[in-house]
Order: sequence, then C-alpha cells, then structure tokens
Amino acid sequence: MEIKSELLYYAKLVKERGLVVGPGGNISVRWQEVMYVTPSGLAFDELSEEDLVGVAIESGEIIEGQRRPTSEVLMHLFCYRLREDVGAVVHTHPPFVISAISSGVILRPMFPDFVVYLGHQVPNIGYVTPTTAELAEAVQGAIGKHNAVTMVNHGALTVGTNLKEAYYRTEVLEEGAKIQLWGQLVGNPRFIDEKESQQILSLGSEKYRQELLRAMRA
Repeated sequence: MEIKSELLYYAKLVKERGLVVGPGGNISVRWQEVMYVTPSGLAFDELSEEDLVGVAIESGEIIEGQRRPTSEVLMHLFCYRLREDVGAVVHTHPPFVISAISSGVILRPMFPDFVVYLGHQVPNIGYVTPTTAELAEAVQGAIGKHNAVTMVNHGALTVGTNLKEAYYRTEVLEEGAKIQLWGQLVGNPRFIDEKESQQILSLGSEKYRQELLRAMRA
C-alpha cells in the first residue's frame, strides 16, 4: 500500500535527521477511517510495512497488524477525532526544541518559514507524564487551533494535511529552536512581531507554496 511506504519514508527521514533516537517517537497517517501508526518498541530505521499497525480512528480498535501500536496511540487518535483536516501526526524528540522549552525558553519566530508553517506562536503544554490519557487530552486541548505543540522534558507533536506537511513542521520547529538558542547565546535576537507575521501570511507566494504542499506527497 502506497500510504504505508510513505509512512516508512518519513519515519526513516525523522531518524536520519536526528529528531528521535533509539525507539523513540511515533508517526501516523490517516487512511479513510483508519490510521496507520508506528509500533511500540522499534526504531524507525528498523521498520517494515508489516510492522505498521492499523487502528480504527473512531473506536481505537486494532484492525490490522501483529504488533502493539505506539504507547502514545491516544495522542494520535485524539488529533484525528478533533480535526478532520488532519491527515498525519508526527511526534518526535527534537534535541534543540527539548533543550529550549525545558529551560524556560519561549519559542518565537526569527525567520519567515516559522510563521508560515507554525504560526506566530507554538503552544507549550508543560510537563505531562508520557503515554497517559492526561497527555493526550492536553495535546488535544492545544492542537485545536495550532499545528504544533511542545511538551517540556519530552518533545513535540506536529500535524498536517499529509505526512510531508506534518514532517516539514517538525523540521522547521527544530530549526527555529536552534536559531533562537544560537541567537540568545551570541546576542539579543530580533523576533518577527505579530504585524510582520500577518504580512508574511498574506503574501501570495506563501499562499501558493502552502497550497502546493498540501497537494503533495513524498
């Protein structure tokens, strides 16, 4: 199935880019009334299509696969149930993001792509015990009006209409954290303010780029 090969492609890309280590993180994609999600306990670069798990979005019932789904399965299901426009969910442990948010840094835009892919701000839900229903509920509460959320001492979650968009948002979020930390290390960074963010979002070129991305796959 093409959707499974696409999921594996982005899972391996996440690992290659250092956004997870070991068996950390989880990724899913919506296929009609089912989500295909990475399993528990396996590193992304070890996965085959047979390892992926099909879970009914409405009931949470496992309908395909022999492995256990990720222990964060509720977090993914809640995102799909809340927003019909979400076609993919990417949960990672990006080192610069974790370093920043777990040290009291509020991530703010310093370059246009941050605004385009993530908006003017990214909600941070603080620390909630991983794999719990409380975490899934906290993410659900934050993701309703945003496409990314950060979790202190844990990581980040991004959503998109497809896997490419959700992945790009993770990549841009990590780059944003890296640039901000470097900027604060060497001086007094200048951030993009809300008025400037709105100007960026109103550019015809950015609207076209977003429309193109939503229509694309791997």
